[in-house]
Amino acid sequence: MRVVPLPDGEDTLAVEEPLEIRVEGIAAAVTMRTPGHDLDLTIGFLTTEGVIGPEDALDDVAAIAQISDNVVDVRLADGVSPARARSADRALFATSSCGICGKASTDRILRGRSTPLIPLVPTDTLLIRLTETFDAAQVHTRTTGCMHAAALFNPQGNILCIREDVGRHNAVDKVIGAWLRQRPESEFDHIGLVVTSRAGFEVVQKAITVGVALVCTVGAPTTLAVEVAQQSGCSLVGWLRPGRSRRYA
Repeated sequence: MRVVPLPDGEDTLAVEEPLEIRVEGIAAAVTMRTPGHDLDLTIGFLTTEGVIGPEDALDDVAAIAQISDNVVDVRLADGVSPARARSADRALFATSSCGICGKASTDRILRGRSTPLIPLVPTDTLLIRLTETFDAAQVHTRTTGCMHAAALFNPQGNILCIREDVGRHNAVDKVIGAWLRQRPESEFDHIGLVVTSRAGFEVVQKAITVGVALVCTVGAPTTLAVEVAQQSGCSLVGWLRPGRSRRYA
């Protein structure tokens, strides 16, 4: 966040700057993000794009370093194939508002699941508790009014880890990467994901990739998000507000 002078005073705004993610010194992606937790973002991005893990994400990384304010470089372990190393390459710049989606990505995600998702049932008690804990855990989102938050939660609705960013998909990658880096032995079984956004395809895609079986969003889902959730066995809840929610899958 940064305090910015205005004609009638000042305001606290979210910082938005590009981050270049390199794999073996070669640019794989550029995304507009809020600086901070860039290593979490990089690990989460490479995991949800299928370059590393998720079962052995950190074993696939030989080294990771922030070589400048807006550049992170990752060196992969010897066992990672060249095809996987280049699977995150993009012929475009990703904006802070969208990820990469489409039928090819959908098919890849569904094919890539080697084991079925372990169901996490969204009970009324869980959802009521989640609305309280998630709202209380947001700091930058509430202050700036223009950021997204993504958090992992347990079956009791308690927040396990939260990250915030101007891009919803960046916030998701950050929280996934943070969980992998903090608890490399942990899996995503019996853990849900909640996001302050619509349930776009890329949000559900990233959750399914790492094995999250319950996605909750403050906004409504898209048709493709519902389709992918139903095909994969991921529970999907939209319109998560105090006293209100709707299950779509």
